[in-house]
Amino acid sequence: MHVLTEADVHRLLNPKEVVAAIEAAFRDRYPTTIMPTRTQMKLADGVFLIMPCYDRDARALGMKLVKFNEKPSLAEDRIQATYILLDAASGCAKLVIPANYLTDMRTAATSAVATKFLARPDARVLGVFGTGRQARAHLRVLPQVRSFERALVSGLDMEATRDFAAEMSEELKIKVEAVYSRTCAAESDVLCTCTTSSKPLFDGAMLRNGTHINAVGSFQPHTRELDDATVQRSRIAVDTFDGAVAEAGDLIIPMKSGLVPRSHWLADLHQVVSGKVRVRTEPIDITLFKSVGCALEDLAAAELLSIDAG
Repeated sequence: MHVLTEADVHRLLNPKEVVAAIEAAFRDRYPTTIMPTRTQMKLADGVFLIMPCYDRDARALGMKLVKFNEKPSLAEDRIQATYILLDAASGCAKLVIPANYLTDMRTAATSAVATKFLARPDARVLGVFGTGRQARAHLRVLPQVRSFERALVSGLDMEATRDFAAEMSEELKIKVEAVYSRTCAAESDVLCTCTTSSKPLFDGAMLRNGTHINAVGSFQPHTRELDDATVQRSRIAVDTFDGAVAEAGDLIIPMKSGLVPRSHWLADLHQVVSGKVRVRTEPIDITLFKSVGCALEDLAAAELLSIDAG
């Protein structure tokens, strides 16, 4: 059994390769993969998630364990994850991976895949709600699929958001601006919600036609980052239907209130990537990719580390 460090994962995990692996996984491997809806255990101070995955054709087996801390002493400690890659024949652990950065990268890479297929080709402004790990990952990874000229970030504290924007401007070599929520929603061509908010972040009426949204922060049926107007205006894709039905509060809440029927969810990511369903049909369409995360994404990313570590 090989054990990696978090530094190993940062060094070995290449964003471009993760995007390619996840696109291939959803296109080619999804039909032969067994992914039970992830187990959520409510703890005294958060939620514990268990995410197994088995690709029957590739004989690939793995599991991610995640602790979501509701009130961490440090913001960076909100999510702690570990991945175990197993030998499918024996069940023995082959590789143990500290999976915080892996989770950040695979989530942003999945958003990048959705953006590649759903956003307008001429998208030039990337908007991100949040200033944490997922926000940072999305700013780093989404330029793999679109040539953004500027980025907008909106956080809870404007001074901290300005510091974050300055740091990311220096790293990405594009202009990253700290803005208020109204501007972020109204001026972005691709908009990513990467927060822990349980309430909508902006008024969906402010979205301009043609916007693509990646909603990734909410993963419980009673929490949401998007309001009813956003969901009603959007043509919707999800990572997996099973996961969305169980956990996507952004979609479940307006569905239960009768505002948006289940039939409004047009496709899962496999159908999008394989070309089976067209979600964006016109340049003026607002498209929404709702992600709660699925175990195939983790397996695909962990296998890249297995190759490098081997």
